[in-house]
Amino acid sequence: MANTPEELSYTKDHEWVRVKGDSATIGITDHAQNQLGDVVYVELPKVGEKFESGEPFGSVESVKAVSEIYMPLGGEVTEMNAALADSPELVNEDPYGKGWMIELKIADSSEIDGLLSAAEYEDYLKEEASE
Repeated sequence: MANTPEELSYTKDHEWVRVKGDSATIGITDHAQNQLGDVVYVELPKVGEKFESGEPFGSVESVKAVSEIYMPLGGEVTEMNAALADSPELVNEDPYGKGWMIELKIADSSEIDGLLSAAEYEDYLKEEASE
């Protein structure tokens, strides 16, 4: 089973969210990076860009495919992980740590309630695998 830290929230698009106050750190899950294989390029938005929940905000290119990354919460990008430009493999090596993608100032904190808990995300993965 994929590594799914309890303290994070998740989406069915395989993003993780770490909420602290009115900001959120966002990346892709261990399951997602596993499915992608070796990540070779990450495209991220610029600081100051605003997104609605569900909008694509970047992409991850691996040896297998290019996948869009979707915004789990609406808001404004306050920081991007510049280290991924030179070291995209951090997404594979440490998806919940050094492989984080963006920081966001959350526009509407009620959207947090729509995210999945670790247990709900693991259940979703099991459902997805059995289809």
